[in-house]
Amino acid sequence: MSGLSDLFPAQSIGPFGRRQRRARGNKIPVTVLTGFLGVGKTTLLNHFLKTPEGAGTAVVVNEFGAEGVDDALLRESTDEIVLLGNGCICCNTRTDLQNALRTLVVDRERGAIPHFRRVVIETSGLADPGPVLQTFATDRALGGEFHLELAVTLVDAETAESTLEWSPEARKQIILADRLVVTKVDRAGVALADEVEARLRPLNPHAPITRSEHGRVDPRILTEAPPTPEGPAGALGFVAEAVHGDGVTSFVLTEDEPLDWRSFTQAMDVLTTLRGPDLLRVKGFLDVQGCAGPVLVQFVQHVADAPTELQRWPGGRRGTRLVFITRGLSEQAIRGLFAAVRAVATSR
Repeated sequence: MSGLSDLFPAQSIGPFGRRQRRARGNKIPVTVLTGFLGVGKTTLLNHFLKTPEGAGTAVVVNEFGAEGVDDALLRESTDEIVLLGNGCICCNTRTDLQNALRTLVVDRERGAIPHFRRVVIETSGLADPGPVLQTFATDRALGGEFHLELAVTLVDAETAESTLEWSPEARKQIILADRLVVTKVDRAGVALADEVEARLRPLNPHAPITRSEHGRVDPRILTEAPPTPEGPAGALGFVAEAVHGDGVTSFVLTEDEPLDWRSFTQAMDVLTTLRGPDLLRVKGFLDVQGCAGPVLVQFVQHVADAPTELQRWPGGRRGTRLVFITRGLSEQAIRGLFAAVRAVATSR
C-alpha cells in the first residue's frame, strides 16, 4: 500500500519542500473563495482587487453551467481567457480548473500575460469546495507550482438562517473554511449578524469570523491564513470541540514533543485507507523530529497535499497543532489509532 510516506522517495534531497524549492522562487499561494448563492463573493472580490494587497492577483472563476455571469463582472475583456492586471479565467469543472491553472503558469512563463503573484479561485455558490481543495493534492504538477493558502467562506447575514436549514452545500462550505466572513451586515443589522455568528460557531469552532459591510473587508482576510487553533496541553491531546447535525466532529490534536514522521504518516495512511471519505479536512503544523521549522500538512478526504517545511513557527511557538474535521469518526477512535501506531513503532 502506498501512502503519504511514499511522497518523497529521494531522501537524500530532504523530506520536505523547503529543501526542494527551485531557483525561480516559492510556490504561488492560492485562496479559495466560496459561499452560497448571492452572498456577495464577486462584490467583495472586486473591492479586494482594487487594494494594494490585491495587486498581482489572477482570478479563476469556477462556475456551474456553460454561461458564467460572475466572470463578466470581473474581467475587463471578452476574450475567452484573459489576464489584464487582475484578470479572470473561467472554468466549469474540476478538469477545466486544472487546465486553467496550468494555462496561467505557461502563459506567465512565456510572457503572454502579466506577472501574477497570487491566485484567487471563486467557486460557484452551489459548489462543494472539497474537490477544489483536493485538486492541489491529487495533481502533482499543480502541487509543484501552487500552494493552497486558505479557504474563505462568505455567509449572507440576511439569508443564512434559512439557507443553512436546507442546504448541505452551504453547511459544508462553512465546515471546510479557514476563515468565515459574514456579509451584508449593513443591511441585516448587528443583532441579526450576532445570531448568524452564533449559528456558525458550532459548525466551525476554529475559523475566525469577520464581518463585511458594503462588500468591503480587510484585504488580508484573503491573503493570510489564520493561526492554527490551540489545543490542550499534553501529549497527543484530543478534545472534541464541535458536533452538529451533519454528523461532523471537529477537534484539535496537539503535541509538545517532536513527532516521528514515519509513525505519523503510517497512522494517517491507515486512517485515509479505511475512512478517507469521512476525513473532510485535516490541516495544521507538525513539529517533526529533525526539522527546524513547522511542517505544514493538509488532507482532504483520502488525498494529501505534499508537506512543506516552513521557515518560521506561527507566533514563535513550537508544537504540533492539527485540526481534524471528520464525519462519523470520533476523536476517541483517532486517538486510539495514533496511540497504537506509536506503541508499535516504539517497541521495535
